[in-house]
Amino acid sequence: MAPSAGAWSTLQVVRDGHTVVVTLNRPERRNALDATMMSELDALWSGHGLLDGARCIVVTGAGPGFCAGADVSLLASDREPNASFEDELAFLPGRRLPIPVIAAINGVCAGGGLHFVADADIVIASETASFLDPHVTMGQVTALEPLTLRLRMRPDALMRLALLGRDERLDAPAARAAGLVSEVVAPDALLDRALTLARQIEAGSPAAIRASRAALRRFEDELLDRHLQAGWEAIVAHWSHPDAKEGPAAFGERRAPRWEEA
Repeated sequence: MAPSAGAWSTLQVVRDGHTVVVTLNRPERRNALDATMMSELDALWSGHGLLDGARCIVVTGAGPGFCAGADVSLLASDREPNASFEDELAFLPGRRLPIPVIAAINGVCAGGGLHFVADADIVIASETASFLDPHVTMGQVTALEPLTLRLRMRPDALMRLALLGRDERLDAPAARAAGLVSEVVAPDALLDRALTLARQIEAGSPAAIRASRAALRRFEDELLDRHLQAGWEAIVAHWSHPDAKEGPAAFGERRAPRWEEA
């Protein structure tokens, strides 16, 4: 694999033939999303030369975790809201690029990490992977991840993730049974399997693959976009609620949160 020439502080980016492998690289924070990582991902998808001629993207994580969601420091900060859900999700490749995206989930995938699962065209997982959506137990509204996953997984399993917060965790076999992932492999085989799938994509007609993927994506986008915008507005509106600050504060102080009445 050929490493990228870019100086990434939160990513590892390598080119392998017509496939670009992007590794989220904050292992000490379980690859949690901070402003720097989201900015670097946005910059990468915005036309970095390493993507020229690429036919597939593989996204995975460094260390024992895939992505722990939004960094707690980000949740606790006074964030300037983006105008739309599309601006908020600019760190994801699926809507930005016309080529297939494979997510190789190597460990815990929580909260905002689920965006990568919903955004990918193919999702495979290591036997050590697990999935949860802790938003509500952190005082946050979950109204983007569940919507984007709604067309991909069993609705009862999705509702449990959304409402039970960190008390509901799917291991890899349960995630496959729920439709969240399509394949589970041994940890040391995960990247090789993702690259094998990428090679199979590369062997097909690039034009036919792009057109076929675009048709499927267009169907999903037309069903979801107005609901995603409404979900984003609900998330932003909740930022002024005391619970939105109390959740991260309680987490940082290792105590039970003191919620306001609804």
